[in-house]
Amino acid sequence: MKRKLPGKIKRIVVKVGSAILTTEGLGINKAWVKSLVAQIAALVKKSNLEVILVTSGAISAGMGVLGLCARPKLLPPQQAAAAIGQGQLMKIYDSLFRAQKLLTAQILLTRDDLSSRKRYLNAKNTLLTLLNYKTVPIINENDTVSVDEIKFGDNDKLSVLVANLVQAQLLIILSDVDGLYAKGTLVSVVEKIDSQIERLAEGTKSRLGTGGMISKLEAAKICCASGITCIVANGRTPDILLRLIKHEELGTLFLPNKQLVAKKSWIGYSAKISGQIVVDAGAKQALVARKKSLLCKGIAKVHGNFASGDTLSILDTEHREFARGLTNYSSSELDKIKGQSSDQIKAILGFKYYDEVVHRDNLVIL
Repeated sequence: MKRKLPGKIKRIVVKVGSAILTTEGLGINKAWVKSLVAQIAALVKKSNLEVILVTSGAISAGMGVLGLCARPKLLPPQQAAAAIGQGQLMKIYDSLFRAQKLLTAQILLTRDDLSSRKRYLNAKNTLLTLLNYKTVPIINENDTVSVDEIKFGDNDKLSVLVANLVQAQLLIILSDVDGLYAKGTLVSVVEKIDSQIERLAEGTKSRLGTGGMISKLEAAKICCASGITCIVANGRTPDILLRLIKHEELGTLFLPNKQLVAKKSWIGYSAKISGQIVVDAGAKQALVARKKSLLCKGIAKVHGNFASGDTLSILDTEHREFARGLTNYSSSELDKIKGQSSDQIKAILGFKYYDEVVHRDNLVIL
């Protein structure tokens, strides 16, 4: 059956997980990787699409070389396995893509690389230049040095941040499951991710990977909010990428909302949160319903130590985050002017940068 993908697809991010990339902890499944590479090559050369590959598997590949049958629980063995496996993984990818007459480029990222605006833009420029050279960028988390990515993170989140980074039109997450299920039936299309859809997701505990359906749903949620189409599908399905691009009804399709501008995508989903502010009900209504900027009068509490230009998490009176934005004032300055009208800022501080604490152009409603 056919299922139309929204919009024109030019740039795709494909994420592959350890569960389908490796053979039960005994190293890389080369036959599967060969099939994946052939599909990506067909998309690039025959369909004239730009493809970025976000790959797991470094730790699992290292486990195979080290003869480990289960994922190490301690951090140093995980990092050692990643250091050994990353080279093995790229060697396989590079040789297979070269056989398809395509070049590859390895990029290792951490959350810090995407939370810093300058490094974020540098990464974006590098990736877009590589795509212009008809190269297939291959991205992985830098598990050899990044504690957070190994302990808490997964490549589902990284893949959607990369999709945001390059403003892709489609993210395809390939896993060992067919998609999202509801009472034993595969959900073909999700128009909106609400609490009912979120309850359908169940976490998984794998010897090889760190993600589950919950992490995939979280990635899809960010995609939808950013205007990017997302598909979660079974990577073991023959020619899965080619069939999805031909609109076959496979996996679960998550439909996008209105696309955010690039800077707002970074503020909402990549920037490092430096502090929190709690706003009253009137300010929340002004931000959400009336699309206004945030003024100091609506701020009730200030948490953290931050500077002007930092990204803040904006909470309501029940301490639920509903927005993020770049602040025009530091934490010490906001402590003095919170609850005051804008025309009192100069009298209190001795200066006034702006009337707004967070301007609408630097604000994202989550």
